[in-house]
Amino acid sequence: MSSTLTPVLNPEKTHSWPIRLAARFISYTFHPVFLPLYVIAFLVFEHPFLFTGFDPREKVQVLLQATAMYLFFPLVTVLLLKALGFIESVQLKKQKDRIIPLVACMIWYFWIWNVWRNLPEYPVETVRFALAVWISSWAALMANVKMKISLHAIAVGIAATFILSMAFVQAIHFGIYIAISLFIAGLVCTARFIASDHTPAEVYGGLLLGAVSVLGAGVFA
Repeated sequence: MSSTLTPVLNPEKTHSWPIRLAARFISYTFHPVFLPLYVIAFLVFEHPFLFTGFDPREKVQVLLQATAMYLFFPLVTVLLLKALGFIESVQLKKQKDRIIPLVACMIWYFWIWNVWRNLPEYPVETVRFALAVWISSWAALMANVKMKISLHAIAVGIAATFILSMAFVQAIHFGIYIAISLFIAGLVCTARFIASDHTPAEVYGGLLLGAVSVLGAGVFA
């Protein structure tokens, strides 16, 4: 009795090249090293009252601090690990490649949260967001033992849940911000299904992990 094997489809080959190109563009634009900066930029420059006591130079300084800890040091860490042969790809396609970068990011993320929480002039929302990012890096490292959790999904899960959490407690209209954050979350998760080999559990699990990180930060911050 013969059996038919069902081939495993490569997601890169099941969509036309313009769709794959768009998915890759979205994945790079909303990469996990960029999303925290987008949220911090929103808090500093767009939110109507959180940073009203800061002059323009001080606002730029906040963004530069975030850029150093969320973008510069993580990128340098990954590039050094690749140059030294500790990881196979800067895209961290394998679970084992993610271990050291996640541990390093936990250090950078803890540092900036610890600095900001000891500066009384910094809004509590900024401190809470930094704590959520640190919690998510720890949770991602734990989840990485079982699956290649989507770091993109974690990042958009944090961003969308954080915006929603502010909408419930602040007396300003968040409708447009909620719509944008949810749209981006859906867009990025769809792009990861197209441009990566993530399973639904890894993507949806990442969204859930990001949301739980924000809720956890709300308890402790």
